[in-house]
Amino acid sequence: MAFLFNELIYKPLYNLLVIVYNVFPLHDFGIAIIIITLIIKFLLVPLSRKQIESQKKMQDLQPKIKEIQEKHKNDKEKQSRALMELYKEKKTNPFSGCLPMIVQLVFLIAIYRVFFNISQAGLTVDTASLYPFVHNPGQINKFFLGLVDLSSRINLSKFALKDLPQILLVVAAAASQYYQTKMLMGKQILKPSDKKNSDFSQTMSKQMLYFGPLLTLFIGIKFPAGLSLYWLVSTAFMIVQQYYLEKEEEKAKKQGA
Repeated sequence: MAFLFNELIYKPLYNLLVIVYNVFPLHDFGIAIIIITLIIKFLLVPLSRKQIESQKKMQDLQPKIKEIQEKHKNDKEKQSRALMELYKEKKTNPFSGCLPMIVQLVFLIAIYRVFFNISQAGLTVDTASLYPFVHNPGQINKFFLGLVDLSSRINLSKFALKDLPQILLVVAAAASQYYQTKMLMGKQILKPSDKKNSDFSQTMSKQMLYFGPLLTLFIGIKFPAGLSLYWLVSTAFMIVQQYYLEKEEEKAKKQGA
């Protein structure tokens, strides 16, 4: 499995990143990361679209789900059967969003390894990981737009003014994660409900609204800044994609009315 991951995902991404860095005249590692991120996200559009649509369907079913849970609260077997019938009737699988999420997680791990390995090597390319036709650029320019050191981590105990662009990058990544999660949850997260009436999925949704950005902050502080840049661009892409999916849904509803 490790061999397949290395040969089919890690090495192609590693080489593609080096090719993009070589091709663009500015030789900016940050710009190369942005381009690679957009390529990955465009390739994964069908999967991410399926994930978003699956989550949206589950949100729309929440009132029915809560009704069934309340009706059969003393009989878990009947409750499970009723939920399965509801999913079958609405042609919805509560686990259909898992596969796209797993695939995207695999790519996230791969791109993290690429950034981490290049950073650990002092921003030099590993010749052994390159295909024969890919030119080794040698020392890579580690600064994004001349401001952010993409190979460094934030040292909170020794904060300096030069660290400000990197901190802003990490905060922007966390903020975009919050906005994207809130946007995905839609009106569900805005509805006030007391603990007695909240079901498990709604409670988890509310927790994820804050857990995701906090996790992004943690990653941004503990790992090289290149990963935060990838996260920010990836999340921004998802926000745009969700926006267009919502517009498509609104248009379809108006045409069907």
